[in-house]
Amino acid sequence: MNKSELVEALANEKNLTYKKSEEIVSIIFDAMSEELSVGGRIEIRGFGSFVVKDYKAYMGRNPKTGEVIEVRPKKLPFFKVGKELRERVNK
Repeated sequence: MNKSELVEALANEKNLTYKKSEEIVSIIFDAMSEELSVGGRIEIRGFGSFVVKDYKAYMGRNPKTGEVIEVRPKKLPFFKVGKELRERVNK
């Protein structure tokens, strides 16, 4: 499912216009993105949680040339699935 399919599902389920559903989904995604960008954590009971993990710098290799390069430290979002969702998927 992509964002537009989610918007359509919300519009159909709650009898909203497509534009209103799109606005709601955008507000939710923007709020989640903002929270993660400031280092916060998002937990949705029964679904899972989102956190930002810090990765240290390390020496890597360019796969094309084999040259050793320095990979700078970075932060990446990480999703951990919740128990209820895991059980539902594994039924």
